[in-house]
Amino acid sequence: MAPLQGSRAPMEFGGPLGAAALMLLLPATMFHLLLVARSGSARLLGPPPYLPGLEALWSPWALLLCLTWLGLQAALYLLPARKVAEGQELKDKSRLRYPINGFQALVLTALLLGLGMSAGLPLGALSEMLLPLAFAATLIAFIFSLLLYLKSLVVPAFALAPGGNSGNPIYDFFLGRELNPRICSFDFKYFCELRPGLIGWVLINLALMMQEVELRGSPSLAMWLVNGFQLLYVGDALWHEEAVLTTMDIIHDGFGFMLAFGDLAWVPFTYSLQAQFLLYHPQPLGLPMASVICLINAVGYYIFRGANSQKNTFRKNPSDPRVADLETISTATGRQLLVSGWWGMVRHPNYLGDLIMALAWSLPCGVSHLLPYFYLLYFTALLVHREARDEQQCLQKYGLAWHEYCRRVPYRIMPYIY
Repeated sequence: MAPLQGSRAPMEFGGPLGAAALMLLLPATMFHLLLVARSGSARLLGPPPYLPGLEALWSPWALLLCLTWLGLQAALYLLPARKVAEGQELKDKSRLRYPINGFQALVLTALLLGLGMSAGLPLGALSEMLLPLAFAATLIAFIFSLLLYLKSLVVPAFALAPGGNSGNPIYDFFLGRELNPRICSFDFKYFCELRPGLIGWVLINLALMMQEVELRGSPSLAMWLVNGFQLLYVGDALWHEEAVLTTMDIIHDGFGFMLAFGDLAWVPFTYSLQAQFLLYHPQPLGLPMASVICLINAVGYYIFRGANSQKNTFRKNPSDPRVADLETISTATGRQLLVSGWWGMVRHPNYLGDLIMALAWSLPCGVSHLLPYFYLLYFTALLVHREARDEQQCLQKYGLAWHEYCRRVPYRIMPYIY
């Protein structure tokens, strides 16, 4: 059984009080965005047009839809995978195995959706159910997080996350106590990380586009761009699914409310904000400006994919001809730090590409409202915070070698700025 006294790892997010505040603030922010996106003023910083009652939020049908969606994605997760990958070495020296079939799940979901729409499935009606669907997803995230916390109380100590077993139940519930909660081979954190939320984001975007067709006869160019850019992003994440096994979420963070709510509710219902805004506030967009926005997205994607591919190739095989000539710094752990190529430009070039793409997703919505730029503002804050966590962990792991890397590569995300 896991010890209840907790670890000595420093608390993040302001400790228990910060965790409790975030468990209230994050859902409240999500519902605020859903409400103001459909309001006439669409003011990000203003009050919502109204406060919905329970009858507007609770719907058994919405809960059933959410559970059906999770069941479908879980069934696709269990299908034979094109590849099975091993994760990082754990405290007990074992390595977990993960099915690499996320892109397969995306394609099969698209085929099932196409069959449903050809049979008369009114996908556009989903756009009118976003509030009750978000409420159902939040409810599921809370209950799921509670079950995960209870499960973590009976696992061995080596199965706990480095920072999520503080001994404070509020903080541990939020951050996640168990590192890799599983039932048999079904890994809950890995499943939720990329499947139901990301594919659900694409589904909601498509539903909003279908609703726009019903209202105006055809999708706008701005809606096409938002759907296309974000589909590319999701498709890329699922195609390169194996790369998630080396991220902080998988190797360091426990699976609690922070990730469960983020994966199941926050991602699909807030990342689709631009499409929501365009449905209720259509924006004129000409081909010249659309071409410029496409170029911005292409630059961001080129940096994002190039940096991530270079890192993953080097981790797999430093002798690969594509990375063999890159300059490195040796560390006491035996690992090498890239100090040239993309990773010699800034310490987190993938974050830079992410932010450029986030700007491109917002620009089709025009510049008259701040609301569509919420994702860019939020993601900037998220990546700066994540970068600070990365820096602290790398300093602890690599010591003097990390100091040397920071001296050689002084900028964190934005060259000559930050």
